[in-house]
Amino acid sequence: MLLEMNGKRSTPMRTGRPTPLLVLTSEERMTLEQWTRRPKTGQALALRARIVLGCGAGKTSTAVAQELRVCRPTVGKWRRRFLQQRLDGLLDEARPGTPRKVSDADVERVLTLTLETVPRDATHWSTRSMATRSGLSRCTVHRIWHAFGLQPHRTETFKLSSDPLFIEKVRDIVGLYISPPDRAMVLCVDEKSQIQALDRTRPLLPMRPGQVERRTHDYVRHGTTTLFAALESRTGKVIGQCLRRHRSAEFRKFLDTVDAAVPANLDVHLIMDNYGTHKTVLIQHWLVKRPRFHVHFTPTSASWLNLVERWFAKLTEKQLRRGAHSSTTALEEAINRYLNVTNQNPQPFVWTKTADEILANVAKIL
Repeated sequence: MLLEMNGKRSTPMRTGRPTPLLVLTSEERMTLEQWTRRPKTGQALALRARIVLGCGAGKTSTAVAQELRVCRPTVGKWRRRFLQQRLDGLLDEARPGTPRKVSDADVERVLTLTLETVPRDATHWSTRSMATRSGLSRCTVHRIWHAFGLQPHRTETFKLSSDPLFIEKVRDIVGLYISPPDRAMVLCVDEKSQIQALDRTRPLLPMRPGQVERRTHDYVRHGTTTLFAALESRTGKVIGQCLRRHRSAEFRKFLDTVDAAVPANLDVHLIMDNYGTHKTVLIQHWLVKRPRFHVHFTPTSASWLNLVERWFAKLTEKQLRRGAHSSTTALEEAINRYLNVTNQNPQPFVWTKTADEILANVAKIL
């Protein structure tokens, strides 16, 4: 209600509870700003942080409510919560729920049975057999296994090298990958033998909308070929040659191809496995006559150290697995075509693990 004073109108003074002053410390302001920017922060917590930051900047509750499009009671609620409990007041409180029906003893019993026993009629537990054995539901068993990362239905294989010079060979080959020598070329050499030229008994039915490509389950064999390959570790280029047989004589022909392809002023470091054709007298004499070639054998049962094996996997995935070839010649043409395409824009495989990291991982299995 307006009052007349000395012939002038004036508004009455507002009465009521004053809004408490909200002052932020530098650490609190930094934390609140992080909550508003961090992608993993919940939207509710981010909104509360913006409300407190607005109040801390001296804005009224009405102004903050209009800016953030919330109601004034919401702003007042989080202002009060912050003044009472500071940052902890903005976090959600623990909510009551249904009491646990599965005790810690039940969880321990399931874990003990899973890790230390097997069922009488099987080699591993299933959720059904464990539920019957423990008296719990299948869902409860599944949740316990999931919480502790147990997967009784899965199994993996591993192979440890028994090479007495395993450590020395690993350090030697990994050193060539990570720090190759100057004025030298590092080539990963191997052969992919017995590549079958397979053709389907009926023509392929091509893919169309709503229908995947279809092929007959049976096939016809049209012979085999062997791909000899040398992968340059630094650039990713591959020297390849298809030969019908897989003997030391064919391997020597391939080494002649490598010798002709590598510039004469470069040393050549060959990384090879311990296959018999790589160690015959014929190959040894060939290497003795060419002192610029240096051979580095991988440890036994450690073909994963040879980078060309990864290139063979790409060849199989992109060209061989779904290919249909009516003859060995057609198969070799497809392989040579893939070689030419990949060498136009080679992509090297970058070795990242050091020898110490590899040996540490092997030591975990032992």
